[in-house]
Amino acid sequence: MRESVIAPLDVPKLREAFATSRPFPWIHVERFLEPEFAAEAAAAMPTFEESRAQGGRAFEFVNEVGKVQLCDAAQFPDPIRRLNEALASPEFMAHLEAITQIPNLLPDPLLAGGGIHVTGPQGRLDVHVDFNIIEERALHRRLNILIYLNPVWERHWGGAIELWDRQVRNRAVAIPPELNHCLLFETSEISYHGVEPVTCPPGVERKSFAAYYYTKEPPPGWTGKSHTTMFRARPDEVLKGAVLMPLERTQRALRSRYYGARRRLKRLLTDR
Repeated sequence: MRESVIAPLDVPKLREAFATSRPFPWIHVERFLEPEFAAEAAAAMPTFEESRAQGGRAFEFVNEVGKVQLCDAAQFPDPIRRLNEALASPEFMAHLEAITQIPNLLPDPLLAGGGIHVTGPQGRLDVHVDFNIIEERALHRRLNILIYLNPVWERHWGGAIELWDRQVRNRAVAIPPELNHCLLFETSEISYHGVEPVTCPPGVERKSFAAYYYTKEPPPGWTGKSHTTMFRARPDEVLKGAVLMPLERTQRALRSRYYGARRRLKRLLTDR
């Protein structure tokens, strides 16, 4: 049996930090993985083009651009596969429940929206809250974990993960995507987060691994309404907030209705 690739965690200290953090529950762990494994995983991460060639989804939208996401675990290099398995292991799940005080957490074997994320120069991810439920599996999204796998990252290259207040007026936290740093935070209707524009030079890419955790039970105060990812403009993004984001929302809604109608028609024809 292999030893855990995750470094020992001070669960009581992390539980206190998670419970008292603002603007919503989160923790930052600076040496999350065992150091040798962190270097191994970083070296194994595919490039932007490799991820796209393996079937990764490329994002070229108003709110999210210059990024590719690879969710198919069968395509992961061995160190990344081991990382994915560790993040879903019973031992780590028990730590997550103890730290967050959220019972009955479940990993997502399909890694919907998670997995390998690679963002190239000039890429960006605007401030948003994540989708709140996977309706076809009746799973409520509760936690995000992000592990950064960049062997070298200069802070003036941007790319920091940002946490914002509920009005998206004040940025509360900005953490550079440095090697072996990890951010865990609760996903909710106020967990606004985004990524600074990436300004790294050609030949450098921002790389991370993401996993999300769910419960069958709804979170406290759930209204019963599902929603997709909801973007908000930063205070200095006046044009984007007034024009570009509403246009993008309309286009996404039309695409969603179109593909939803196609799925319903396919089911109807299959059932005959």
